[in-house]
Amino acid sequence: MHSLRWPLAALLSWALAWGLFQVLATLGVPPVLALAAGGFVGVVLAFLHAARWRRLIVALGFPLSVLMLGQVAATWAWLVPLAALLLVYPMRSWSDAPLYPTPAGALAELPGVVALAPGAQILDAGCGAGHGLAELARAYPQARLRGIEWSGLLAAAARVLLRLRGVAATVLRGDMWLLDWSGFDLVYLFQRPESMGQAWAKARLEMRPGSHLASLDFEIPGEMPLARIELPGRHEVLVYKLGDWRADAAGT
Repeated sequence: MHSLRWPLAALLSWALAWGLFQVLATLGVPPVLALAAGGFVGVVLAFLHAARWRRLIVALGFPLSVLMLGQVAATWAWLVPLAALLLVYPMRSWSDAPLYPTPAGALAELPGVVALAPGAQILDAGCGAGHGLAELARAYPQARLRGIEWSGLLAAAARVLLRLRGVAATVLRGDMWLLDWSGFDLVYLFQRPESMGQAWAKARLEMRPGSHLASLDFEIPGEMPLARIELPGRHEVLVYKLGDWRADAAGT
């Protein structure tokens, strides 16, 4: 289970819990016992995941869906929230981060580490509903902001929400891994640990020496950050500076 791509593992866990519940209910097992059995399966499968937040999502998925849909819901009823999930979070983007908004104030101290000139180009790679772009606008009010998001629904939501907040930013619907990062002075990421190595490789290949990559919470494996900005609630912003690695490699 833990080797499956997230969130496919969570969806399979919820399906197994619902399937067991339905089988037991069909066999005449009292509803309370059938529900308890389904919940127990979810808890057991949750502990196959190392990350605490993934354990919580897997464990709570079945009981929360029961509360939303009712104990007498048909076997296929849990597919309703799944359809909503696929609409917001298309399968193509499951290898990227789930929807976790950048907390308010998380990037307020970033200009103290990365000073940018007016008109600097900033990218929020995987911008979701635009929370990170709103925080970048507060931190760098004179910068030119761009976000890219694979989910068409989230990209549209970001455009609306940013317009309502008075934030001037361009939001593209597309693949952050295919977009050229070479024109940006700062790229901001709130991704997941598994994708940070890929992000660093792309940054080194495309971004100019002296530009920066900022990540909320997740480190680049094997790389020393330029700075760590500690935030309340166990969050931190890690800042990396791009060097001229081609010149360094030529000199070795």
